[in-house]
Amino acid sequence: MPVTVAAAAVVLKAGHWRLSADRYRIELTSQPRHHCPQCRGAGGWWVGGANPEMEACGCWAYRPQLRLRLLPRPKAADEPPF
Repeated sequence: MPVTVAAAAVVLKAGHWRLSADRYRIELTSQPRHHCPQCRGAGGWWVGGANPEMEACGCWAYRPQLRLRLLPRPKAADEPPF
């Protein structure tokens, strides 16, 4: 089992993925590449004048986000608690 966990960690780091898990889902999201020549690992750059916005780099922004649902989320009650 520890070998499997170590192998999964190496694969996630090499592919620039971040793993998030809780009781409702397991989620894989992409991360910026540290050696990207365009963003240099920052994930993007600022563009604009008075109201600058961040433009995402293509090294990570256009990769899909993978989500596996485990348990359904509890529904909020329609009535107030008191």
